[in-house]
Amino acid sequence: MAVSERGPRERMVFSAAQLIRRDGVASTGMREVAEHAGAPRGSLQHYFPGGKEQLVNEAVSWAGRYAGNRVARFVAALPEPTPSGLFAAMVRQWTDEYESAGFAGGCPVAAATVDRAESAASTREAAASAFAGWSGAVAEALEDMGVPVDRSGALATLMISALEGAILMSRAERDISPLTTVARELGPLLDGAAVRGG
Repeated sequence: MAVSERGPRERMVFSAAQLIRRDGVASTGMREVAEHAGAPRGSLQHYFPGGKEQLVNEAVSWAGRYAGNRVARFVAALPEPTPSGLFAAMVRQWTDEYESAGFAGGCPVAAATVDRAESAASTREAAASAFAGWSGAVAEALEDMGVPVDRSGALATLMISALEGAILMSRAERDISPLTTVARELGPLLDGAAVRGG
């Protein structure tokens, strides 16, 4: 759905996620979100009576759902789904962005966690839930590829944490090599966990 086809509330949640992934929570103001969304400022109080914390939490939840939903799309696009192919697709989303648009953006869930995990329990909980949903989608995809249930959750955690760390390093270094390195090095380990014919 194009941004313009979303209602004002949806646009503000989406805009908050985009601004948080670029600037962090502290530097993302409510006015800036309304302006980015093309929504009247007065609508912020109407849609988000809980203020900035509610908006941030909804943006984090949206980002978690987005990441989880992308997993199925990545798998569907693979000619032959493999754990390494899924991880490579997850990484490629970021290498493509950084090569085409620069290194300004990161993961909004990670940004909100860094900025608010200790100061806003509800944001920490929203971030934990977002990561859990994303991890669950990855684990389910791995199981469909033959990874045993008792390993799929651990490998999903490994994939997401390696990806998030590589995103941070790539942004700091202004270089995609941390991302390409984790894809290359983890690929054989991930594929080795799949039980053929399982």
